[in-house]
Amino acid sequence: MSEDEDINPFTKEERDRIIQAFETDRYYKYYAPLIEFLFMTGCRPSEAVALQWQHISADCCSIRFEQAVVDSETGLVFKKGLKTQKKRAFPANDRLAALLASIKPAHATGETKVFPSPKGTWIDVHNLTNRGWRAVLSKLEGIEYRKLYQTRHTFITAALETAVTMPDGKIKMLDAKDVGRLVGTSPKMIYEHYAGQARELFVPEF
Repeated sequence: MSEDEDINPFTKEERDRIIQAFETDRYYKYYAPLIEFLFMTGCRPSEAVALQWQHISADCCSIRFEQAVVDSETGLVFKKGLKTQKKRAFPANDRLAALLASIKPAHATGETKVFPSPKGTWIDVHNLTNRGWRAVLSKLEGIEYRKLYQTRHTFITAALETAVTMPDGKIKMLDAKDVGRLVGTSPKMIYEHYAGQARELFVPEF
């Protein structure tokens, strides 16, 4: 089963406990912003670690995903383009914009990495998963261990289940097309693997 089909999301409570655990962890708190970012965007980890500040708008309210960091024979390299598309735009909500603003270096250039490793190189997602992610989750009682990629599934599931208030005051649920555009996957994938499971069925009054 591929990572995109192995869907076992965290609850929102579990998500928040994991983020807080990273923020207070003696050894791995450095990665807390990245972990929160993954939960808040649903992007693939390879897309997050490839971000540079040229991909973030000046007000931190818009993110442009257009490259990924992948393993190669010579180590970690970034490649242009994403798994299923060339690029996509992601609108940051207030929480995400505040997170990005809080970690932006004073003298960041366009080439500066948004989430560098402690040594300033690309973060090795495989290493992070096997060390920091596993270590932090092992300390959280009541939370079943799941792979880092489940941050993506958690976002998608929460997005399908959460009603949003539109500028005109109307309440709306994001549909599969909306969520698919946000995370870079097809509505077909959303319908087949998320939408049918995420929502409770009910009979409306008519």
